[in-house]
Amino acid sequence: MLIDRIRESLATAARKAGRDPGEVTLIAVSKMQPEARVLPVLDAGHRVFGENRVQEAQGRWGALAPRFPGTEIHLIGPLQTNKARAAMELAHAIHSLDRPRLAETLARLAQERGACPELFVQVNTGAEPQKAGVLPDEADGFVARCRDLDLPVAGLMCIPPAEEDPAPHFAALRDMAARNGLKGLSMGMSGDFEAAIAQGATHVRVGSAIFGARD
Repeated sequence: MLIDRIRESLATAARKAGRDPGEVTLIAVSKMQPEARVLPVLDAGHRVFGENRVQEAQGRWGALAPRFPGTEIHLIGPLQTNKARAAMELAHAIHSLDRPRLAETLARLAQERGACPELFVQVNTGAEPQKAGVLPDEADGFVARCRDLDLPVAGLMCIPPAEEDPAPHFAALRDMAARNGLKGLSMGMSGDFEAAIAQGATHVRVGSAIFGARD
């Protein structure tokens, strides 16, 4: 199975970097994949999945998760503030905290609920105008603001520009996280997760290499 191949590649990349493979969480990105492709991955024992849209995730995992105890949903796509409550009820982690208004909304809901998913601040390392995320020179201040709101910031997330070598972006994110005392690094996808692991990734988001190309 493809999932087994990716697990082996992850473990090899971690050992090559002098790291314990257990330090790296593999997020199987199931967004827009049919259930027929997701079920074999669940049957293979994998339990951590990435979804882009709250509504799609609710529709899929409301029925599936109870059948597979221990399933974790990580939201990796842009999050609208009007979907924040549903996101917090569904997700074990949110990887796309990217603006003050969303931080304030999550903080208010966390106070109401007495609980909050793990949060990753998304950094737009390539300063791409079409892409979400705080700019690199604003990341320290934004992390401090989130901490002032008592939000459980676990780490940083990035999606490097498609046409550039991702390694310098991964290294920059690692340095930002270290500077802010953050251990989590959500970086690396199907084509570059091994490079991300070499730079310290703790969470890699792999979709097509596990499920095949989306229809």
